[in-house]
Amino acid sequence: MRLTEGQFETINNYDYTWTDIQKPTRDHVNILGKQYPFHELNLDDCLSKVHIPKIDKYKDHLFIILNFPVNTQKEKMEDDVPKVNQLSIFAGTNYLVTIHRLEIKPLVEMFQLCKSNGKERETLMGDSPGFLLHSILDALVGDLFHRLAKIEGNLDDLEDEIFDERTKSAKAKEINLLRREIASLRRIVIPLSSRIIEITNEIHKISKEDLTPYYNDIEDHVNKIMETLEEAKETTEIYKDVHFMLGTEKVNKILSILTIIFTLSIPVTVISSFYGMNISIPGRIEAPPTFLGPYTSMIILVILSIIPSSLMYWYFRRAGWMSFN
Repeated sequence: MRLTEGQFETINNYDYTWTDIQKPTRDHVNILGKQYPFHELNLDDCLSKVHIPKIDKYKDHLFIILNFPVNTQKEKMEDDVPKVNQLSIFAGTNYLVTIHRLEIKPLVEMFQLCKSNGKERETLMGDSPGFLLHSILDALVGDLFHRLAKIEGNLDDLEDEIFDERTKSAKAKEINLLRREIASLRRIVIPLSSRIIEITNEIHKISKEDLTPYYNDIEDHVNKIMETLEEAKETTEIYKDVHFMLGTEKVNKILSILTIIFTLSIPVTVISSFYGMNISIPGRIEAPPTFLGPYTSMIILVILSIIPSSLMYWYFRRAGWMSFN
């Protein structure tokens, strides 16, 4: 079976190997099935796009499925919500196999570094697959911290814009994108915490040394990420409510001003409509007065319109209906 170059590579360190497969095919898993004692159902799981995180325990190895976020080049700049990528891991006493459909940048960079630098290879891979698995998980969890730092920075910028009265543009889209990104990361981190605990309890099967403190450290980091995500989730909910309230308040102010303008124009409308009818009505002046000049009638009508409007304005101010602070 012919494999695509660069997708099935192996690194040797001490007495064990690390194999990394990106974009796995049926040929890849068939070869793995012949070289290692992997269950065919586990091999089929490796070909799934996204699978529920789990750990299958065997006498001589562990099969682990974890999900991590990745950003693809197809994503638009304004929609920076990460996609979920499945990472399948076969961990035995003398091998570690990692399989992923999309490029997980920290994992790929670590593999290339171990491949090209002997000193870094010994540092990252150690003398057992259990230690290498710790290095991989530590790098991936560290990448989650970088994503959290970006989210917190976006939250700070959003806070300044939401509470800045000079900002006129709507921020509903930015808030919703942040909520979506946080929700996506929570769906990844919540099961990750439980899986890390299981790995900690089972790692002794593939490692001679006690790696419990190392995996406990990763567990602490995941818990910290979870706490930060919960705080970010609550913050975005607050921002959403504040944005809605400020928007509603602004609309109410506009409607209040328009309503008052319309109300103050009612006397003018009524008087002009009353005296603009071409029929005989009480109070109609057959011979227009001229004691104030040729525009005496218009002046009288303007005065009659201003007086009730002024009284209405005075009453509204006294009742506190025209306070827009």
